[in-house]
Amino acid sequence: MDLFDDDPAGDNAPEFSVSEISGAVKKAIEGGFSHVRVRGEVGRVSRPASGHIYMDLKDERSVLAGVIWKGRAAALATRPEEGMEVIATGKLTTFPGQSKYQMVIESVVPAGAGALMAMLEKRKAQLASEGLFAPERKKELPYLPEVIGVVTSPSGAVIRDILHRLRDRFPRKVLIWPVAVQGQRCAPEVANAIRGFNAMTAGGALPRPDLIIVARGGGSLEDLWGFNEEIVARAAAASDIPLISAVGHETDTTLIDFVSDMRAPTPTAAAEMAVPVRMELMAWVDQQSARLSQSLSNGLTQRGQRLRDLSRGFPSKDSLLEVPRQRFDTVADRLPVALRGAIAKKQLKISDASGPLRPSILQTRIARAKDKLDSASRGLRTDVIARDVVRKRERLDAVMARLSARAQSDQTAREARLASLDRLRETLGYVETLKRGYAVVRGDGAVVTATAGAKAATSIEIEFADGRVTLGS
Repeated sequence: MDLFDDDPAGDNAPEFSVSEISGAVKKAIEGGFSHVRVRGEVGRVSRPASGHIYMDLKDERSVLAGVIWKGRAAALATRPEEGMEVIATGKLTTFPGQSKYQMVIESVVPAGAGALMAMLEKRKAQLASEGLFAPERKKELPYLPEVIGVVTSPSGAVIRDILHRLRDRFPRKVLIWPVAVQGQRCAPEVANAIRGFNAMTAGGALPRPDLIIVARGGGSLEDLWGFNEEIVARAAAASDIPLISAVGHETDTTLIDFVSDMRAPTPTAAAEMAVPVRMELMAWVDQQSARLSQSLSNGLTQRGQRLRDLSRGFPSKDSLLEVPRQRFDTVADRLPVALRGAIAKKQLKISDASGPLRPSILQTRIARAKDKLDSASRGLRTDVIARDVVRKRERLDAVMARLSARAQSDQTAREARLASLDRLRETLGYVETLKRGYAVVRGDGAVVTATAGAKAATSIEIEFADGRVTLGS
């Protein structure tokens, strides 16, 4: 008997348990709607810790509950957000615990470009409110980076165009981080590449880039959508290394363009922004060098002329020495007379001082001094003198011993210092230089340091470490 057949008896209808009814309804719904595609607006979205996503699909009159299991949620290319218009693919089933039916969603895609643009505008407004687009947070690009990191697909015209343009303008070291540039793997791989370049150690075995270029060629909005993902925009905004975005053609704009430090219309233009033209720099340096040389030459010429002009205003050396010479002659004429007068005064003074000095007075003073000396010597005992002499001799011997030791120490130090200076002299002398393969060239006995001196000499003598060789007459 079928569960849903009408019982003609009425009162004799069979009884079913709640579980039997729920199972029959589940079987009927899953059998009739095993694969469906539903278009609607995303309503409530819930993401519990389990990793599943619970959401509502709604239109003007109805609401359909939906669930995306954890395994499918991680593989979604587009995360459902409230207000998005999407097309969900899956199957209908029931949830007996609440007597409700729901849709088990396997994939979710935006319902056309309008839905994508609406989601993009929402993300843009959110990131702008956080200040990630502010000009003051953007970093200045290095003028001439040593290493450039490129995040793009390793196969394709983009990387070839960048490398070719860099080679033409100013060759630099390039590190390529290969990523998928569209599809589900694009956003996480690009974000990981930006974070990976920033995590490198400056000066390490693999050098840390000074500049990052994120690039891919043109495409549709869906093709470029990976660069509109929030994970990519936040990774670019958090980059400590200056970043140039070069995604799509000039008319294409993605979310990474707003947070990058510089936006290039094409990948080739990004390479042009990254480095200057080497030949132009070399021409500029040559021009500046010529201007500097000309300026120095003009400055020296002007200062020489100024010096000559100023020198004409000074008097001649003869006119400057006329007065000092005349003064010298006058003093020289007075000098002999002054010397004779001074000698006469000194002689007179000596005569006045020698008048009281007579031999008898000197003899008397000498006799008194002798008497005083004899009187003092008689008061000294011989034993006291002897002991005093012994003490003084011992002190003298001790002092002589210390002086001798000090003299010997000083002599040893001076000999060591002399030997060290002699070794230094030999090391710094040109003889040691000759032993390292050099030679001294003398022309006509004088040292020659230029070819002009060697050509002018009649004979050349070359001194090596082990002797001399004479060339010429």
